[in-house]
Amino acid sequence: MTLPLAKLSDSLASATSLRELTLPLLELLETVTGFESTYLTAIDFERDVQHVQVARNSSSLAIPEGLTVPWGDTLCKRALDEGRPFTDDVAGCWGDSAAASELGIRSYASAPVMADGAVCGTLCAASARQLPFTDEAKATLALFSHLIGQQIERERLLGRLSKANLELATLASTDALTGLPNRRLLMAELSRVLARGEREKSSVLVAMIDLDNFKAINDSHGHEAGDAFLAAMAQRLQAALRATDLLARLGGDEFVAVGPGPAASQDIEGAAQVWRQRLAASTQGHVSLGAASIDYAGASVGVAAIPPGQADADEALRRADAAMYADKQRRRAHLSTP
Repeated sequence: MTLPLAKLSDSLASATSLRELTLPLLELLETVTGFESTYLTAIDFERDVQHVQVARNSSSLAIPEGLTVPWGDTLCKRALDEGRPFTDDVAGCWGDSAAASELGIRSYASAPVMADGAVCGTLCAASARQLPFTDEAKATLALFSHLIGQQIERERLLGRLSKANLELATLASTDALTGLPNRRLLMAELSRVLARGEREKSSVLVAMIDLDNFKAINDSHGHEAGDAFLAAMAQRLQAALRATDLLARLGGDEFVAVGPGPAASQDIEGAAQVWRQRLAASTQGHVSLGAASIDYAGASVGVAAIPPGQADADEALRRADAAMYADKQRRRAHLSTP
């Protein structure tokens, strides 16, 4: 085979995508075959169409990139079905192909592109002239279709790995029961919001929410009802927050909300009180637990208003936790008052 091996080697070594690999291969395929159009297609068997992904045209016969045609009308399907990889008389062999007639194809060669054990496309060469197809050209076409198939498999594998990594990252930062961010993601986001508040000279509101009497709900109605209660509270709290706020499950029956507060020159304590009241109110009322239901008195909620640059994430949580326990003590004192 008299392929320009140095150029082929460079193409294989430097290609980082299917297109980067395919374009120089199409140029080499044109050199070996003499066909003026070389192109790579993808087959969508569900939609029954063929799509030209990458094309190289050097004369009047032009196979446009992006061309989509019915799979049943293509020369590629006819070639695969009949086991005929080449003809120099397209009109005589497959005169019923409207696409071939419209494009003016006279000589045609193709090889299937296989990925993961199945045909996913074709590598083709076409000419408006009657041209031969040598053994060297046939071997080149087969080699290049194999190389492209390997690249497609690599890209598919990378796609699956990327998706799996994203899923693992999501699992590592998400509470499985409520779908909310967990403590790990909360701490990262809280640090980011505090840093932004410092830059912008604005406060940050941090709320600690403790679902009072959750253990009694679990004991009286069972763990499934307890899980339903936690999920319901997560939805209610989320609905009470602004689009700029974050709600996370800290663990057990504790949730944390984080959001931007007013500028340092404004009434940040007043804003914290309004936020606390809205969050607390969202947890009160009738809650359906599937087979059971309860009238819930509400959660203990404490909000810390952090002025710019005055606390890191751990300290902000400690202040919110202290405010929550103060609220819990007030609620207990109120309930015990005759």
